[in-house]
Amino acid sequence: MKYDFDKQISRRGTNSYKWDSAKTEDVLPMWVADMDFHTAPAIVEALHRRVEHGIFGYTRVSDSYYDAVTGWFARRHGFQIDREWIIYTSGVVPALSAIIKALTNPGDKVLIQTPVYNCFFSSIRNNGCETISSPLFRTDNTYSIDYDDLERKAADSKVKVMLLCNPHNPAGRVWRREELIRVGEICIRHGVTVVADEIHCEQVYPGHTYTPFASISEEFLQHSVTCISASKAFNIAGLQIANIVCSDDKLRAKINRAINDNEVCDVNPFGVIATEAAYNEGEEWLAQLVEYLYANYRYMQEFCREHLPGLPITTLEGTYLVWMDCGVLGIPSEELERELIDKAGLWLNAGTMYGAEGEGFMRWNIACPRTVLKEGLKRFASLINAGV
Repeated sequence: MKYDFDKQISRRGTNSYKWDSAKTEDVLPMWVADMDFHTAPAIVEALHRRVEHGIFGYTRVSDSYYDAVTGWFARRHGFQIDREWIIYTSGVVPALSAIIKALTNPGDKVLIQTPVYNCFFSSIRNNGCETISSPLFRTDNTYSIDYDDLERKAADSKVKVMLLCNPHNPAGRVWRREELIRVGEICIRHGVTVVADEIHCEQVYPGHTYTPFASISEEFLQHSVTCISASKAFNIAGLQIANIVCSDDKLRAKINRAINDNEVCDVNPFGVIATEAAYNEGEEWLAQLVEYLYANYRYMQEFCREHLPGLPITTLEGTYLVWMDCGVLGIPSEELERELIDKAGLWLNAGTMYGAEGEGFMRWNIACPRTVLKEGLKRFASLINAGV
């Protein structure tokens, strides 16, 4: 079946955080990381069947859910997950917060690689820990890891956890197996547990392969915790469900305790049903989605070469989030965000959301019909070329 990702679907008036947060309706939102596409039909049909029942009480997570999750990761990624390793929760961010709570004490340090997903900072701060950053290198419109700096930072006895973004938001990197091995060896050497946020693992483009960190070896499995969800891949973030994968019994018990302490131990029936349908019936839809997203990225590449040659975009290996270098404009990112909203009717994310290394950058969400992407780029270029 051929799926139509060009179809424009109005999200205004649905209490969409992305579309209904602007002060006026003429603002085009290309910021929040959800997609403007209908999810896979199999998910919609499964939800319709559940809605027709008409009673929405507390739900239990059945064997079929675990079978769907473990089957998907074994089939697609060679990651053999034992169902006993899985703790379900309401989202990857609550999962990260609970894991930090379980593995640290207030005053400990958590290592990150900036620029990085903004909620890493709040999850660390909210648990009374200190953020320590090992900034990524940026050369030739892509990012790489500074292993010497990472080693120095990991050697700090107060560093207990490293949050690894794999694939990386907003740098667009899909870390290669050999890169992950070097990161893991450093962390294991210094007794640092790797917590891998792998929520973007399904949106990976030609020439690149997602490697689950914990799948590399038994040692890596035992020294890591993985956070996964179908939410980004299948556009079901509002259904509030994610999974924590932890093979170590003692560590998993601590995390489970933190999940309950934080009161994020329950999920809704729609999240369970949608995840099962996604993993059991959504593979062809996902393949076509990834193809469409990659074509959007290629269109943006060509547009920027022709109309915005001084504002390079980072090579996109995975995710649907494009990182644009606007440093040549000499305008602080937060100011540029406001100017774009007020003068161009375009809402992007200021790079400083993702750490100090994000200054001068803007993050674009290109998970939208191509006509919407074209309009966003047109608005951006018109303002920039007029001399913002």
